[in-house]
Amino acid sequence: MSIQTVKTDLVKNTTHKVVIPFYIYAALSFFVATILLFCSANSFTQHYFQPRTLAITHTMALGWGTMIILGASHQLVPVLIEARLHSTWLAFLSFILAGIGIPALLISFFAFHFGWVAVTGALLINGAVLLFLINMALSIWKSPNKNVHALFILTAAFWLLITTIIGLLLVCNFSHPFLPSASLHYLSLHAHIGILGWFLLLVMGVGSRLIPMFLISKFHNNKYLWSMYGLTNGALLAFILLFILQSVSIWYLMPVSFLFIALILFGRFCYLAFKQRIRKNVDEQMKISLLSITMMAVPIIFLAILIGFVLRSGNQGYKEILAYGFSIFFGWITAIIFGMTFKTLPFIVWNKIYHDKGGLGKTPNPKDLFSAKVFKTMSLTYLAGFILFLVGILIINSILLQSATVLLVITSVLYNWNVMKMLLHKPLIT
Repeated sequence: MSIQTVKTDLVKNTTHKVVIPFYIYAALSFFVATILLFCSANSFTQHYFQPRTLAITHTMALGWGTMIILGASHQLVPVLIEARLHSTWLAFLSFILAGIGIPALLISFFAFHFGWVAVTGALLINGAVLLFLINMALSIWKSPNKNVHALFILTAAFWLLITTIIGLLLVCNFSHPFLPSASLHYLSLHAHIGILGWFLLLVMGVGSRLIPMFLISKFHNNKYLWSMYGLTNGALLAFILLFILQSVSIWYLMPVSFLFIALILFGRFCYLAFKQRIRKNVDEQMKISLLSITMMAVPIIFLAILIGFVLRSGNQGYKEILAYGFSIFFGWITAIIFGMTFKTLPFIVWNKIYHDKGGLGKTPNPKDLFSAKVFKTMSLTYLAGFILFLVGILIINSILLQSATVLLVITSVLYNWNVMKMLLHKPLIT
């Protein structure tokens, strides 16, 4: 596969008008999340269940991670199934509903008031996810070329809908209790369906396609992919069953072991794709994407520690829970978004500007649309900020936490600057 083929594959189906708004929204959400983090660093020395940590977590989960994945999926799924997106209007409507619903919900979390604004926000988000799921399902159904990567994305979208439905029920339960237990009891169920079913399953499905594509690798192994799919869904179903049965903590080691094996297989898949690559030089974007794969082990380590805490003392370590959540949303999810943003968005923008100008002169490469120096600086401030903040949580050091948030704010500014540089690019033909 040539570089030009990769470019064509990534941009040939869905209009940029559908995809780019999601990227912009996500970039601004990341900036907002880091500002909230800067203003709320001391909250991470306290219990995890409080307004500011809830607001930051959902800004990262919905505004940052989910929105950029929704946008990228509208571009990627047609490539995977070699067919057009079923409906651009459903995609637009999904963006509008989520774009309105997310801030309504986040404001409610920050104010810790779960009235009609929170319920309306949650309903709009559910509507956006439902439209996305329908759009993906119909696109795949109509295509004669169905594959396991598309199944990963479709299944992940289903789990996302389950996550948002549970979230809606929890929001309603805060102000008008109707569930058997308080909303706090169900938070781990809500969170892990989203983390494992939506984020992890989708990252595995998309990563196992994009990483070999951008490395221009010959490696492919369907057995690995089906095993990863089965183990990840099996781990999630086992967790849900154990939660419903209120099983003792030691049984939770079973889904954790399934998950650990799935991650090993995913790491092995990516390693073999790297070893069998045709392109020997690996750019900075791919390096940070590959780094994000190793960072997936960090939350698993904290999860095992948490289970150990419960088994030993019957109590949960709030520091470890905060570190667990932070390592997921500011760790591997953010790292893989960084890498994939600057691998996919340049092609989308390049196609938007230069697609109809072929043969009129020499055009710039997609990688020239953003600043490599800014990307490298962003990567360094991100890694430093992430590590310092994680250490700050574990040793409960406010000075370290506040210093780390400065680095993460700088990271978000640099990310937004580079994204806007691409989007505001003017045609250059020589």
